[in-house]
Amino acid sequence: MNRAATLRPQRAQGWIVGARPRRTRPAVRLFCLPWAGGSAAAYASWTDAVGDDVEVCPIELPGRQTRWQESPFERLDPLVNSLATALSSELGGRFALFGHSMGALVAFELARTLRRRGEGEPETLFVSAGAAPQLPRSLPWVPDQPDSVVREKLRELGGVPAEVDESPELMELLMPVIRADFSVCETHRYRPEPPLRCPIVAFCGEQDREVPPARMAPWAEQTTGGFSQHVLPGGHFALENERDKVLTVIRSRLAAAA
Repeated sequence: MNRAATLRPQRAQGWIVGARPRRTRPAVRLFCLPWAGGSAAAYASWTDAVGDDVEVCPIELPGRQTRWQESPFERLDPLVNSLATALSSELGGRFALFGHSMGALVAFELARTLRRRGEGEPETLFVSAGAAPQLPRSLPWVPDQPDSVVREKLRELGGVPAEVDESPELMELLMPVIRADFSVCETHRYRPEPPLRCPIVAFCGEQDREVPPARMAPWAEQTTGGFSQHVLPGGHFALENERDKVLTVIRSRLAAAA
């Protein structure tokens, strides 16, 4: 969270954090979607790690960090529609999508929304720690539970830094956003559409009890462009400990597009 001071929304009505690079137009833009309670700052360190031909575009959702004053979305459809509209000026070339946990679901529905709008499909859809969208939910309802239950769920997932979890003031500020994000996920109803044509690349933690590898594998049904799954050591946030491995896969996948 402390990295937010170095990031400022410059583009797409505040949805993209960070100024446009001074270099010439990148070969591929990589739009990165955060997890429940997460922010664009999670991807701040990716900018210099994916190569000069890829422009990392961290997405900031309303209600957090640089957009504290805005109300968070509680439903997926209006969130995705607003995001797709805001990104329309950024889609003149090739692009890819990455999303972790809740971000995987948002990225998937964003890809389908952009396709319906005639904006094309991403070069690759990268999904991390997010169950295939067509699978039925197997977890209890969270958004309306007491704060103690919501906080325990977050501890299980490991998505909130210890310094935040141990600060009543920060948790009080974050709780409406976290509840809204859980609501975005848990009120989503999958609607069948033709599979995407772009490849889907999935990352998952070997010890992830929330989204085990078996719940990631059915992402293969959502594409005709090829599917690959990378099982990482760790739990729901294996992404953070295995960052270099994930970025190596992303770089190699986008190199062909570049």
